[in-house]
Parts: sequence; C-alpha cells; structure tokens
Amino acid sequence: MTTTPALLRNPFPSRDALAEARVLVVGDAMLDRYWYGAVDRISPEAPVPVVRVTREEERIGAAANVAYNIVTLGAQASLLTVVGEDEASHKLEDLVAATGIVPHFGRDAQMRTTVKLRVIGRQQQLLRLDFETVPETETLASQSALFAELMPQHAAVLFSDYGKGGLAHVEQMIEAARAAGKAVLIDPKGSDYSRYRGATLITPNRAELQQVVGGWRNEDELRAKAQRLRSELALEGLLLTRSEEGMTLFDEHGEAHVAAQAREVFDVTGAGDTVIATMAALVAAGCSLRDAMPMANKAGAIVVGKFGTATASYEELFGTD
Repeated sequence: MTTTPALLRNPFPSRDALAEARVLVVGDAMLDRYWYGAVDRISPEAPVPVVRVTREEERIGAAANVAYNIVTLGAQASLLTVVGEDEASHKLEDLVAATGIVPHFGRDAQMRTTVKLRVIGRQQQLLRLDFETVPETETLASQSALFAELMPQHAAVLFSDYGKGGLAHVEQMIEAARAAGKAVLIDPKGSDYSRYRGATLITPNRAELQQVVGGWRNEDELRAKAQRLRSELALEGLLLTRSEEGMTLFDEHGEAHVAAQAREVFDVTGAGDTVIATMAALVAAGCSLRDAMPMANKAGAIVVGKFGTATASYEELFGTD
C-alpha cells in the first residue's frame, strides 16, 4: 500500500465533503439596494448631479451576504439575525430563502431593518443612504435561546459583526460554541475586541486592527502587536487582511503570509464577507486555518473583480472536479 507524500496531499475538501459542511452565521443582515441611472446634468437647485433612475436592483448584504458566500461555495449555511417588521425585512427574507440559506429571522416591530441604498451613475457610486435602528433587548434574548438550539447542528459558527446591535450577547454565544467544540470565526467591529475572547479566529482588516492596537512602523512591530492581541484574547488565529499586500495569519506557530493575487479591482464591497465565509466553509469541512487561508485569499481576489456584494463559486475557486 502506498501513501501520498505530505507535499502532494490535497488539503482541500471535495465537492461532496464541502456539501456536508454546515455553518451557522449569526449577525447583522442588511438589504442592499442599488439605483442605477443616467447623469446628464447638474441640478439648478444645488451643485450636485441629477441622476435619472433607469434601473433598480436588490441584493442581500452583511451577514446575509456572508451566508450567501458559503452556499455559493457549495456548503450549507443557516442565518440567525434580527430584522424589523417592515417591507425591507420581508424582501430580505424572500431573497435569502431563494439562495438556499436556511433563514431564522427574529422580528422586532420597533426596529427598522437595515437598508443601504446606493445611487450609481456613470459606472460609479455617487451616494449611499443608510436606514437603520438597534434591536430591542427582548428580541436579542430570544435569538440567544434559538442560537442554543441551532448551534449543535453546525460544525462552525461565524459571527458577522457590523456594529448594528445584533450581537449584544456575543460573549455568551462564543463561550457556548467553544464549549461544544465548534470552530468560531468572527468578522470584528469596533475598538473593544475583549468581547471576542476565546474565538477560534478573528479577521480584521488593517484599519480595524489599527483601531485596536495602534499603528505599526514595520513588520516586526506588527507581528508583536498581533501576537500579543491574539494571546490576550486566547485566539487560535488572527487573520489580517491587507488589501494589495495580501493577508497574514498569526497563530501559535508564528505567522503565514499569502500575497495578493494580481487582478483588476472593480469593487471591494463585500470582499471581507467572502474571505471569512470561505474560511468558515473550509474549516467546517475539516481544513486547518493555514490550509484554508490561500483559498480565502483567492476568493477575495475573485469578488473584487465583480460589482457590488458578490460571491465566488466552487468552480472559480477550485476548478471542476
């Protein structure tokens, strides 16, 4: 019987193995609206362009887009989120259900579902309007109870924090998931990362990490600050996404880096969603953080070549079986 040399092994899951991987996505879901139009003149009322809207489009965003990236890769995703009892929430739920994501929507009649409206003219974004409110404590408490029911059915839990109030109880949920042996991945927000203590992985970008640890003058200082934060928070890994500089994973073995893949950047919207979704799907399928990182980097490069919140497919990432 022959064995495959370590250097020749394929660390990535087959399509069938990935199809069995289940990820529970918890966090702030949004409805992304796009109004496209022609810009032919400046308003006589103020020095601003007049956009004659010719087409409208709606997409799922934030935590919903993260879950969509997971199912596009071929894994299974459930989405636990809080929305309002309004037109936007029902549109969002319809769009989510059509993707194959399993939705678990908590509804708060006092809350306004988060909507980001982007006005597009001449192939560029001219304006973004945000509509949002924070969910009530009682609704979040009921979501925590539902989380306890859903979590055991999934191999990994992904917290998508957009700072909209949907993860007020994230500390308790992380503790429960880790106690159950689940991988916990977090797209963080804000300047206080202590609430993410004990997670498997957090994925800040450069600006987000600088907000927490301050700036750095060189790679040595970055390494020291990243590893200190990782140790203080008892994390298995900290994945720093660095745009044109690629990404670096800091873990107990040191660090691993992958360079950015050269391609035309059309729109960076949602690239962070794709990176952490790919990491979560592959980890849920049995990959290590280090093995998953190059594929997450590739997936991020794929979506920045597309417009708006986008996804990368199994074929784009791995080719055909």
